[in-house]
Amino acid sequence: MKILLVEDNETIILGLEYLLAEEGFRCDSARTRQEAEQKLLREQYDLCLLDISLPDGSGYDLCRLVQRERKLPVIFLTAREEERDVVKGFDLGADDYIVKPFRNRELISRMKNVLRRYGKASPVLVCAHIRMDTDSGKVFCHGEEVALTKLEYKILNVMMSRPGQLFTREEILANIWDISGNYVNDNTLSVTIKRLREKIQDKDGAILKTIRGMGYRLDAAERQERV
Repeated sequence: MKILLVEDNETIILGLEYLLAEEGFRCDSARTRQEAEQKLLREQYDLCLLDISLPDGSGYDLCRLVQRERKLPVIFLTAREEERDVVKGFDLGADDYIVKPFRNRELISRMKNVLRRYGKASPVLVCAHIRMDTDSGKVFCHGEEVALTKLEYKILNVMMSRPGQLFTREEILANIWDISGNYVNDNTLSVTIKRLREKIQDKDGAILKTIRGMGYRLDAAERQERV
């Protein structure tokens, strides 16, 4: 996947280029609106990360260009958090709007969610005996469908995106607190994690492990399957 990052802050550029490379993305950066426009008309990209305030113009104008010429998914990544700015971004056709400072894991998760909606990512996630079909919203353990609540599904989806990765409670909460403002409190998270573990655990032991004082991990890397 090739990403166009439009950002004029050198520190943020370097940090995001490293993060995206670690996640398997190719990143092409532009520091001005003019440079971004040239790249958009010359290169092929899978997703655009756009700042709004640029030295020679606005990320809003770039979003209009993308919608008119390329029809690519767009995520605004900006320090502007006023409601009117967020609404304008979505009205222009943006797929998501993330306010700086942002959490790295949350950004990657939201990018993957957007890419999945555009059919640019595999709809099937597999870890050990668990198989998740994100198109149908179904989860299978050892080939048998498992009934999950909406919240259980969302938590599992976050963790299935990176098997073996440690997720803090804060990271999980950030990923399941959606744009609509549906907030999940800490106690609800604990209860939901417990119920989810009971539904997906293997006979050899719990796949969803609690790392005391740190968070949770899908601990089945050595039995990872391939789709």
